[in-house]
Amino acid sequence: MIHYVYILCLRNNQLYVGSTEDLGRRFSEHRAGSACRTTAHLRPVELIYSEAHPDRSSAIKRERQIKRWSRAKKIALVNGNWTELKRLPLCRTTGTRYRTH
Repeated sequence: MIHYVYILCLRNNQLYVGSTEDLGRRFSEHRAGSACRTTAHLRPVELIYSEAHPDRSSAIKRERQIKRWSRAKKIALVNGNWTELKRLPLCRTTGTRYRTH
């Protein structure tokens, strides 16, 4: 079953990364404030990016990868700026292209 990884932009401009098997339902839950505490307190939310994955496992793996990225790298992904995406560090905790796994 197809699963999705998505990025929301919250009221305070924070980016929220999540995954789900039903993107429409999950987005509605975020907008209603019933999905999680983070998005409930920072509504309204805007869906700014999503990508499909063939199964839950690959979606969760990708979600975790994106969550480790810096805000700049996430924005490059959202904008489809592949040059900038490659240039930015793989991990937000270091200034190098160091992989944590």
